[in-house]
Amino acid sequence: MGKRAARRAHAAGHTGHNVHALDTAPGGWDPLAADKHRDQRYIRHVRPQSDNQSRLMEAIDNHNVILALGPAGTGKTYLAVAKAVEALESGAVARVVLSRPAVEAGESLGFLPGDVEDKLAPYLRPLYDALSDRLGGKRLKRFLLDGTIEIAPVAYMRGRTLNNAFIVVDEAQNCTYGQIKMLLTRLGWHSTMVVTGDPEQSDLLPGMSGLSDITRRLEAVPEVAVIHLDDQDIVRHPLVASMLSAI
Repeated sequence: MGKRAARRAHAAGHTGHNVHALDTAPGGWDPLAADKHRDQRYIRHVRPQSDNQSRLMEAIDNHNVILALGPAGTGKTYLAVAKAVEALESGAVARVVLSRPAVEAGESLGFLPGDVEDKLAPYLRPLYDALSDRLGGKRLKRFLLDGTIEIAPVAYMRGRTLNNAFIVVDEAQNCTYGQIKMLLTRLGWHSTMVVTGDPEQSDLLPGMSGLSDITRRLEAVPEVAVIHLDDQDIVRHPLVASMLSAI
């Protein structure tokens, strides 16, 4: 048995690959401990794929309020969430708060079953997807349980002051002027807020979205960064950019 084990160890050492040893516990192999190797692929730095994405990431590093506007697929939400996770893991902030309006995209879903979290889950799913991609499911679940990461609809944000936090407001084109104003005034000390949206894809009635109006007003405030992304920044399937330019 000793010679066989030595031969296996020698062969593993000459494969040219890094081989993770199994995590062992007093009772044997621990599958939860082994999962930490699986989650290592999520610990990576996001690199901008275009000049405007680079400008957005620099703006997040240097401003407390950032408005990121552009069509679908330009990485607005993903980059904002990635920078939020980066700030959390570096200790720059103590928590991450993600907010999104619960607005149906042109169709009625009727009465959804379950409690309030179950009813809101379909609207907040894109934020969960981005977080899971950055953190892995196990870490995300832990952060959600202890409140380090909070995902809340816009309606739950009134009356709060968010200190030492990274706040991402997603799909802001589906917020009214009053809602966006309310969200912006939630900003507390040592916090960063990124507001993302596409003014051309609002699901509200014409004239109700306040994103374009807020943007025009805040562009005159030097401390606020307004970043415009366009079709050239789309990082989804190349056909998305072609379709958006046509429709």
